[in-house]
Amino acid sequence: MKHIPGADPELVLLNHYYEELDRIALSDMTRSEINELLEKLGFYKKAQPEDQVPEEFRFSPAKDSPFKANPSSSSAPTDNASSESDAEAKRSDL
Repeated sequence: MKHIPGADPELVLLNHYYEELDRIALSDMTRSEINELLEKLGFYKKAQPEDQVPEEFRFSPAKDSPFKANPSSSSAPTDNASSESDAEAKRSDL
């Protein structure tokens, strides 16, 4: 979260390279609507503040994360394989 005084609240979803995926205005939403949105997007919510965050949510808690755990395979999902391989070719820092 980044608080910007005077700015309308927005949820900005980033990928693991900090590239913007989506921007959602929150100013007309209630707290419960925002909670529902986050749940729909796949964010993990702890039941209690002291609970541990599951491993698959530690690095990227939302949709389309290449870091999400996949118990059946150690590779990333293949539906975006060509675009991900292009991105990996451009970025050798990770």
